[in-house]
Amino acid sequence: MPTFHAHIPAQKFSSEEKRSLADALNLALHEALDTPMDDRFVIISEHKDDEFFIHPTFPAMERSDKRMVITVTFGTSRTVEQKRKLAELVTRYAVEKVGVSKDDISLMMYAIPLENMSFGGGKLVSDIDLSMPWVNK
Repeated sequence: MPTFHAHIPAQKFSSEEKRSLADALNLALHEALDTPMDDRFVIISEHKDDEFFIHPTFPAMERSDKRMVITVTFGTSRTVEQKRKLAELVTRYAVEKVGVSKDDISLMMYAIPLENMSFGGGKLVSDIDLSMPWVNK
């Protein structure tokens, strides 16, 4: 149940662009981590100018007014290579599908133990039988 949270500037993206961003994140996740396409948990939050402070050029970047911070939380069973691929694909697909610059994408990845996640139903991911090859219990 990897979960994305994209923090974007308010009123800079259309509804179609936000949907395209969600699609880009989901596709990157599927291709990088081999998750099913319906394992889709994406949150997009807009922030006003006085709530959103991302330096436009640090470090040696050229960010536009559509710069964003994306976080993703997933289980600890992901490899460094999978994380590298995810970072590359999140950036590539956001550029292709949303039209932002590659410098506009800042990504933070958080790996947490499966006993700290629940799909719902009051059950921890670590306690349910999932036929997911990447889940190490």
